[in-house]
Amino acid sequence: MRTQILIVDDHPDNVDLLRDRLEARGYATIVARDGEEALRAAGALDGPLAPDAIPDLILLDVMLPKVDGREVARRIKADRSLPFMPIIMQTALDSTESKVEGLDAGADDYITKPINFAELEARLRSWLRIKSLQDEVERQSREILRISQTDALTEIDNRRYLEERLREAFEHAKRMHEPFACLMCDLDLFKSVNDNHGHQAGDVVLKQLAQLLRSEAREIDRVGRYGGEEFMLILPGTSAEAAMRFADRVRNAVAQRTFSFDGGSVQRTISCGVAGWPHPRISHVDELVRAADDALYVAKETGRNRVVRYDSPEFTIHAKTSGHQADDGDERRTEHDDGRHPRPAPGSAHAPDPNRGAPARA
Repeated sequence: MRTQILIVDDHPDNVDLLRDRLEARGYATIVARDGEEALRAAGALDGPLAPDAIPDLILLDVMLPKVDGREVARRIKADRSLPFMPIIMQTALDSTESKVEGLDAGADDYITKPINFAELEARLRSWLRIKSLQDEVERQSREILRISQTDALTEIDNRRYLEERLREAFEHAKRMHEPFACLMCDLDLFKSVNDNHGHQAGDVVLKQLAQLLRSEAREIDRVGRYGGEEFMLILPGTSAEAAMRFADRVRNAVAQRTFSFDGGSVQRTISCGVAGWPHPRISHVDELVRAADDALYVAKETGRNRVVRYDSPEFTIHAKTSGHQADDGDERRTEHDDGRHPRPAPGSAHAPDPNRGAPARA
């Protein structure tokens, strides 16, 4: 794709001369006759443009109808949604004051009229090299940010980023007095996949599960890997009752799914714990996570392939009577222990802090 130069000038002769010279050198040109057209052509007036429609550089006259060149430069540079577009200001005034005003408004360079085309070409090449470097820095920065927020295996939110979004969403819900729900989901008997088919097969299963969860969630929801085979879903504007229905739909979708990998396939189920706000015993985001995690524990303890809501009758009954070690080798452990220690009953004084390592349940 050819480099695009936006020519902003209301003098037809100047426009024709510039366009002919630039296109003869292999550049594509866009023409704007006044300040409003210039802002629109740069994506600073009517919203964002398609990436291939954004100019690579702007050759901007100072004297323009509707909006003058200095104001055009100021608005474009103030719009943080726009990529870096070098602005070379054209001016017939060769005074230092005029040049300073243009640079202060946001222009990156200036050239005086009548334009020396050898000088203009040199300035174009120089600023396009700078733009290329700037674009590469921005691309690398976006990639670094994406990596820092993404779970490397499943390519959904990682735990750190998920917790940041959870805190923001919870505080927003409290400010706006909107319902809010958190789901903790865990793939049942996942250890047997690794034991019987190998860890590579287990990785494929987790990737496919992550894709399934993301496909079931709304665009405004957050889906992330909390640790091991445990996933968290953040559901803004969702009551606990609606979250229960959503979780049961997810549970059914997983139960009907066949996870395929090289050399075989497996079917697995998922257990989910649901907690919602507002709730009289939940005033902080950590309490919300702990409640969802405790509900997940009850779902695992009472048979798996179930959805349990924090504060439901079955949760309350189990929380009062539980505390024994899990059966069928269904070990509860943090990522840092060896799985030999039974998990305390939900809500007990010794229950693990959900922010200190994700439990990896069988």
